[in-house]
Amino acid sequence: MLDLSRDVVSLTAALVDIPSESRHEQQIADEVQAALAVAEHLTVQRFGNTVVARTDLGRDQRVVIGGHLDTVPAADNLPHHIADGRVYGLGANDMKGGVAVALRCAYQIAAPSRDVTYVFYECEEIDDAHNGLRSLSLARPDLLVADFAVLMEPSDAGVEAGCQGTLRAHIRTEGQRAHSARGWLGHNAIHATADILTRLNAYQPRHPVIDGLTYREGLNAVGIEGGVATNVIPDACVVTVNYRYAPDRTPEQAAAHMHEVFPGYAMEIVDNSPGALPGLQHPAARAFLAATAATPRPKFGWTDVSRFSALGVPAVNFGPGDPSLAHTKAEVVPIEHLQKCESEMMLWLQ
Repeated sequence: MLDLSRDVVSLTAALVDIPSESRHEQQIADEVQAALAVAEHLTVQRFGNTVVARTDLGRDQRVVIGGHLDTVPAADNLPHHIADGRVYGLGANDMKGGVAVALRCAYQIAAPSRDVTYVFYECEEIDDAHNGLRSLSLARPDLLVADFAVLMEPSDAGVEAGCQGTLRAHIRTEGQRAHSARGWLGHNAIHATADILTRLNAYQPRHPVIDGLTYREGLNAVGIEGGVATNVIPDACVVTVNYRYAPDRTPEQAAAHMHEVFPGYAMEIVDNSPGALPGLQHPAARAFLAATAATPRPKFGWTDVSRFSALGVPAVNFGPGDPSLAHTKAEVVPIEHLQKCESEMMLWLQ
């Protein structure tokens, strides 16, 4: 069983050595549940391979601290090893270092200054339909009611506030097939995408300022699919466009903007996940920033903080590790980050 009394570095190493690829989190969830059940100040519940632990001290505020238990598939990077002041191994960065910090807080702080709900969830790294936090928000939204939330995703041990929304669209062009030796008899659907690409090249993204943070939007082609054979003029082509939009826009506004940029084109919105406002004016958020002494940065990617925003809970990303190393073979988390995040989280909660 995991020993939550061990230091955060040893706990991170122990978590890394428990294989937990998405859809295979039962062992790590069993270990986390058993370790938390020892703490008399926590009420522990299990939902599939998602573990929820809560204090119920009647405090004026409640906060949620969350982290996912799963990893991407291994890349010859297990078991862990420690060198040069870093813990190496699958999931060390994304995000077993952050989970270790949260587990240490859950175990060590029996009487926090604000009530805490700890959520350790499954299946973040795969299709959204399997996401444990999503499932919990649908089945038991009452467990996620809070004044503020911290997602322990890697953020270079700094505070990244909110997150951007993300939309993917398929924009289709049509043509007419012909033999490529008689191209004048057809209409090339791939060539017809030229206007789409021209619009993307000329596009000027917004840089809105929200709660003092500048979010940089982006609209980019991320895929193109067309062609029948090397001797055929193609009659269909699809350009996949990804729109990363600031959290002051709703998914509906983002979709409407896509039609403004590409009027008249056949378009299918295949994915549209809302962003999350930073909510840095909330008293719990201000107290968190004071405890971390951090200058908040905007989060440019999409994370599960969006789920908290949808529930009306302001949230930030704060965790050990460089997010650019997530999912790489050389996944690593600095020991300095682990210790910094642990001390600052405990300062905030005590």
